[in-house]
Amino acid sequence: MEYVSRAPRPPLDGLVDDIYYLEGAPPYARLMLPPMPAALLIVNLGAPFRIRAGTDIEAVEYADGCVVTTPTRALEFGYPRWTRSVGVHVKPWGLAPFLPMPAAELCDRPVTVEQVWGRPAVAELRDRLATAGGPHEMLTLLEEELMRRLRETAGLGLVSRTSGVIAATSGAVAIGDLREAAGVSSTHLAQRFKELVGVTPKRLARTYRFAATVFAINPAVPVDWSDLAGGAGFFDQAHFGHEFRAFTGLTPTRYIDVRRRFLREHPGSVLDGWPLPLD
Repeated sequence: MEYVSRAPRPPLDGLVDDIYYLEGAPPYARLMLPPMPAALLIVNLGAPFRIRAGTDIEAVEYADGCVVTTPTRALEFGYPRWTRSVGVHVKPWGLAPFLPMPAAELCDRPVTVEQVWGRPAVAELRDRLATAGGPHEMLTLLEEELMRRLRETAGLGLVSRTSGVIAATSGAVAIGDLREAAGVSSTHLAQRFKELVGVTPKRLARTYRFAATVFAINPAVPVDWSDLAGGAGFFDQAHFGHEFRAFTGLTPTRYIDVRRRFLREHPGSVLDGWPLPLD
């Protein structure tokens, strides 16, 4: 698969990790994306893809693309034989200035880009992207669209500063300390997070801790699960296993088996690291 990405210019760099272009045959027809402390915007330029937000929900088809706020459960992506899209990996709070509704309304409920920006605007954007001179021009076009739509958002400074502390500590910070440092009540802080991130600061910290723990795993070598759980601050290995299943639907050992399969069957894939094969 072809993957091109770059960081955006200020002030978008405070909201967005990178803007990317992706084209090619996915390594698997279905991929599972465990929860990350991040949001996602995809403008689809190829055949529709499908997303299922939990085993108890039917998969939904997305033709124009999708908007995903910081999730609390794993998402299943079903891809066509060939996919082509331009997207944005967004910081947890980064979608708020581009949404017409509170982020909490979209938590674990991916929506189409059309539902967020309207059909005419999205149709025009997709046309401009599809006729661009190449991936780098596409990234510039999407960046310009984001710059044009950027708006002032009440409480964004509070949420971004607090989230920055959570990220810097990989979630190992007392929420009471964050509240005191921010000089606001617990209720106010939680409400702002729900509005702009979609989840509470406590839930975001939990997601950061889980992500940091998983990214510390090297699937190519034997894993000392007890040592990993202790180092991540879990009470015991059983607590760690419960958290792992809550986030991924997999046991830790099953996760390693799936990661090793990905590495074995698609070494060097641009998608290696977080998506997991479901086929």
